[in-house]
Amino acid sequence: MVSKTDDIPASVPNCNPVDLADDAGDGAQDSKETSKTSLKESCGCGHSADTAMVNGDGAHGPTEEAESRQDGNSEADGGEDSNEQEVIVIQDTGFTVKIQAPGTEPFDLQVSPQEMVQEIHQVLMDREDTCHRTCFSLQLDGNVLDNFAELKSIEGLQEGSLLKVVEEPYTVREARIHVRHIRDLLKSLDPSDAYNGVDCNSLSFLSIFTDGDLGDSGKRKKKGNELEQIDCTPPEHILPGSKERPLVPLQPQNKDWKPMQCLKVLTMSGWNPPPGNRKMHGDLMYLYIVTVEERHVSLTASTRGFYLNQSTTYTFNPKPANPSFLSHSLVELLSQISPAFKKNFTALQKKRVQRHPFERIATPFQVYSWTAPQVDHAMDCVRAEDAYTSRLGYEEHIPGQTRDWNEELQTTRELPRKNLPERLLRERAIFKVHSDFAAAATRGAMAVIDGNVMAINPGEETRMQMFIWNNIFFSLGFDVRDHYRELGGDAAAHAAPTNDLNGVRAYGAVDVEGLYTLGTVVVDYRGYRVTAQSIIPGILEREQEQSVIYGSIDFGKTVVSHSKYLELLEKTSRPLKVQRHNVLNEKDDKVELCSSVECKGIIGNDGRHYILDLLRTFPPDLNFLPVDGEELPPESQRQGFPRQHRHRLACLRQELIEAFVEHRYLLFMKMAALQLMQQKANKDTKTDTPAITETSDTPSEKAVKEGEENSAKPATNGPLDLTTTQNGECKNPLEGKELEESIPGLAQAKELAETLVGEDGSCIDPKSREVVLNACKAVGSISNTSFDIRFNPDIFSPGVRFPDDSADDVQKQKQLLKDAAAFLVSCQVPSLVKDCLDHSALPMDGATLTEALRQRGINIRYLGSVLEFVDKTPAKAQLEHFYVSNRNHHFLNCFLSSFPDAVAHLPPDELVSRRKNRKRRNRVPGGGDNTAWASLTPNELWKNIASEAQSYYHFTIQCADQVVEKYGLQKITLLREISVKTGIQILIKEYNFDSRHKPAFTEEDILNIFPVVKHVNPKASDAFHFFQSGQAKVQQGFLKEGCELINEALNLFNNVYGAMHVEICACLRLLARLNYIMGDHPEALSNQQKAVLMSERVLGIEHPNTIQEYMHLALYCFANGQLSTALKLLYRARYLMLMVTGEDHPEMALLDSNIGLVLHGVMEYDLSLRFLENALTINTKYHGPRSLKVALSHHLVARVYESKAEFRSALQHEKEGYTIYKNQMGEGHEKTKESSEYLKYLTQQAVALQRTMNEIYKNGSNASIMPLKFTAPSMASVLEQLNIINGIIFIPLSQKDLENLKAEVQRRQQLQELGKIEETTEDSRLELEDKIPID
Repeated sequence: MVSKTDDIPASVPNCNPVDLADDAGDGAQDSKETSKTSLKESCGCGHSADTAMVNGDGAHGPTEEAESRQDGNSEADGGEDSNEQEVIVIQDTGFTVKIQAPGTEPFDLQVSPQEMVQEIHQVLMDREDTCHRTCFSLQLDGNVLDNFAELKSIEGLQEGSLLKVVEEPYTVREARIHVRHIRDLLKSLDPSDAYNGVDCNSLSFLSIFTDGDLGDSGKRKKKGNELEQIDCTPPEHILPGSKERPLVPLQPQNKDWKPMQCLKVLTMSGWNPPPGNRKMHGDLMYLYIVTVEERHVSLTASTRGFYLNQSTTYTFNPKPANPSFLSHSLVELLSQISPAFKKNFTALQKKRVQRHPFERIATPFQVYSWTAPQVDHAMDCVRAEDAYTSRLGYEEHIPGQTRDWNEELQTTRELPRKNLPERLLRERAIFKVHSDFAAAATRGAMAVIDGNVMAINPGEETRMQMFIWNNIFFSLGFDVRDHYRELGGDAAAHAAPTNDLNGVRAYGAVDVEGLYTLGTVVVDYRGYRVTAQSIIPGILEREQEQSVIYGSIDFGKTVVSHSKYLELLEKTSRPLKVQRHNVLNEKDDKVELCSSVECKGIIGNDGRHYILDLLRTFPPDLNFLPVDGEELPPESQRQGFPRQHRHRLACLRQELIEAFVEHRYLLFMKMAALQLMQQKANKDTKTDTPAITETSDTPSEKAVKEGEENSAKPATNGPLDLTTTQNGECKNPLEGKELEESIPGLAQAKELAETLVGEDGSCIDPKSREVVLNACKAVGSISNTSFDIRFNPDIFSPGVRFPDDSADDVQKQKQLLKDAAAFLVSCQVPSLVKDCLDHSALPMDGATLTEALRQRGINIRYLGSVLEFVDKTPAKAQLEHFYVSNRNHHFLNCFLSSFPDAVAHLPPDELVSRRKNRKRRNRVPGGGDNTAWASLTPNELWKNIASEAQSYYHFTIQCADQVVEKYGLQKITLLREISVKTGIQILIKEYNFDSRHKPAFTEEDILNIFPVVKHVNPKASDAFHFFQSGQAKVQQGFLKEGCELINEALNLFNNVYGAMHVEICACLRLLARLNYIMGDHPEALSNQQKAVLMSERVLGIEHPNTIQEYMHLALYCFANGQLSTALKLLYRARYLMLMVTGEDHPEMALLDSNIGLVLHGVMEYDLSLRFLENALTINTKYHGPRSLKVALSHHLVARVYESKAEFRSALQHEKEGYTIYKNQMGEGHEKTKESSEYLKYLTQQAVALQRTMNEIYKNGSNASIMPLKFTAPSMASVLEQLNIINGIIFIPLSQKDLENLKAEVQRRQQLQELGKIEETTEDSRLELEDKIPID
């Protein structure tokens, strides 16, 4: 009989995540949902049950058919989008069956016809009362059900059928799976796997702050007297102005983790494997167990189950003991011999099933924690077995042993994708195989560096060696055989893998049928860079020269081409903006290519066309590539470019290319439009001179070019320099909206221009053709009849020669590259700084900063330039800290991890700002002979760091303490950044960085080194489109439709990614926000809780995104009346933010306003003032004293003073606010009116109070005192203010109001484009920040 667990990688993917999304909240299905999501636990090997979709060579034919059948019924209508709704509906029609397991009452289980029998097994292995069984079959009327059959295909299975659980005899494999499963159950609450970064476990602390699940507690706690019981005082280090930054609270103690010990030892016995004669008796293996009561026993696993035998540690006696307690399940046996086991195991399982599923499901990619407590190292048979058997991945659970990664990766790409169900199936398969491949590659890379894998060329020196392990090819990031000598040697060899990975990502995203790339993962571990690639079939048997039929193996000296490759690559050339071009080979013949010369085409033995070495997919970055005799545009020269870089592989990012092309497109439209308008004008005067001469004083192309670099429009009076127009900031030409107003009729002209260019680029009349031709020339388009910009990636490649007849083209391409380099410096960098100034981008740490830079196409090597730009910005104070400090963190990290031999520098980097030399020889660097690092002093290290900063970033830093002082850095933040960047895990305890006597770190403090992994993230395209259109609907004010689309997206995301993924997290956050706006607070709470848990698990417990999620959750908790929880969550968010960036960050103002308001609500006025006044200070610093945010802050502070009856202070603050409103909005604006009303009210109150006081002075104690109105704020008013500061607009749902609101939103947007209005709320347009992060 087939095993139940995870033999079949292919079967589970459709684990119908749909219900998870829809009804996980409604209790009825809870038990089932939980089990569905926690496939991780249930399968015996501790690996998700859907290991690989397309298992190697399709060993499970039936499953695959089943899979395609599974969505089959929706195929008929799946073709049209109109019916996408139905796809999901079909999966939802479930029915109920009864399950009868030995020794338990029959119970009901909801199933859906799409499910496989396999999934019922998973559910049973996770349920509290049946979790101890793994080896059983399900029978309906005495017939055994096939594990891989879908329920709908089983005859006689209907609503109310009774399924019997029947125990089956064990095999060796089944017995091992059973032991593994029991061990997983015993460890289910133990966080050590998360600390050690194995099996895709990661930490989550939310439940500590919410005391369990939020859903229930809401109903329990809503008693009126809740106010009295809250202790609101935060710990000292969270209060504004505190200088302490403790590390220990980062991981609060979870009481569930004090493990309830069920057994002392459970391990394989030394008597394994059973001798032949015992095998005949049915012995499968022997176990050795020590119970909590200190009883040592030996067990036999036999075909019939488990029993006690008479062996001891030193004598072998396999006969059954008396009594032998034969039981089918190990748990039943142990419960009989150890009362403590029975009691604790039951309690443990109760706790296990109570945890939120999201705390237990495996994440798709491993997340590592940079801090961990000291955990005792306990005996663990499974861990030991995993480490020392030659197991590579999880082979013994996969038929056919090792996985053929290449075959799996390519087969999943070939799956059909005509309609939605097919695409979902395909994307799910691709995602699954990718995450498995990334895990296997990481494991392999670590094994290679740890010296656990034999090289395939063992005779060569270490740096030259290459490895094959588990069908993956590993190479080290060194310049082997002087391959990169021309390009920068080892530095180039270090950069090439990441460039290659970006190329793989780009071609993968274009997804052309018939063109294949290799699975690629880049792992940095212990100072080495390892590239892991899947293996092209047959490549190892042939010499490279024979196999490459396209491209060049020697950087362009010899080049070959192939018609099939040209045809395939042609399809990618438009989306990737790669120009088809000719180069000369060694015989001076022309060879046509459609990629860079390094890109090699190899046809594998499987007949597929592979491309590899995509390190030059994108064009070179001339700012970092000095070329003799080439001048860069003045924008670049002004900033000191070109600069010498440590290698010649610096290339532009894809995002930059996209932005540049879009910028050029706007320009093209404007040029055409202007000329058309001129032609119109000329028609009257009957002069038909070519229009271009009039658009710009100098008809030469160059002038137009320069004009367009500076201005986003060549106006009639010569290139107008737009850069100077707006107070010295270069406006990003992408926001060409300002221009719409400045050129009359431009919009109509644009439409006109669009009508001119026919679909195929054929124009209507010669005049318009000329217009288009001129515009094309001016923007550097490669076609003369339509806008089309592409780059030739081989320009400036050493060794590549171009034929003479393409000299013009090459010249054009060189110019384009220079323009793109100048565009990065003159537009993208200023636009990033501008976004930070107006707070649409708020990087908090190295990771978010990197993301902000990359979204705009700016490479990290530009950090120095960005910093210089910040230094020159007039509003520097507003950028001051959060900018510069973030930058520096990034710097330090980059230094610390980009030494040629980073291993050597790891220990001292901990000393970086600790100026204390400690010789620690506790880590063996790879080579063995280079122990120079051990004697490195902090001063020398700082010298290295400073010179690194200078050479790589052209940025000057002084010694540690000066840096810390100058930029207001926190050493703890630096420590976090360094650890995260280099993969170090340190002991969580308080470090004293400032002691001059005792070193901050000892060797015991470094617990582990983790790999830092880069890989491709496959996308769920359909889900993403739904998500985007949902966002668009919401922004237009159609909340209900938006909500439906987002829900749909959530289902599809779940379908492709499983339950855990960053994008699902963004989806849940937006859903929660919509629920909240539409008034469904409990639902908002439940979705946001999932978002927080997911963010903690997938991004990390202190990732800036997690901090944001905590804040949103606190707001919804408050709205649900859970005040103490809301406060705990806000305090946690504040602690994390202090840890990650320190107090000086614009986001801190929002957080403090939230805390202050909640404290005001619970009448903790003095505390509330501390937070609100801090928020006021920060807002004033970052938004300027005249900002509306500051006015709002003044108003909030005034309200607290009013509650304290300190009317004078209240009046003072409200007046400040009133003045700002009056100046910014004018007298008539409702905000100004509200403020003046409130001022009147405060004045009356103050007067009344004064009167009373006078009365008391005059008449002494017998005065008749008017009772004063001291108002404790109502919860509703506090909530209203909370909504305002968090940028949430409530929508009254009458049609008329909606219309008004839409009009208002549009008006706002127009005003904003004109830069007239400063945002009142965080984001008046319903949180635009909820866009999914781009990786």
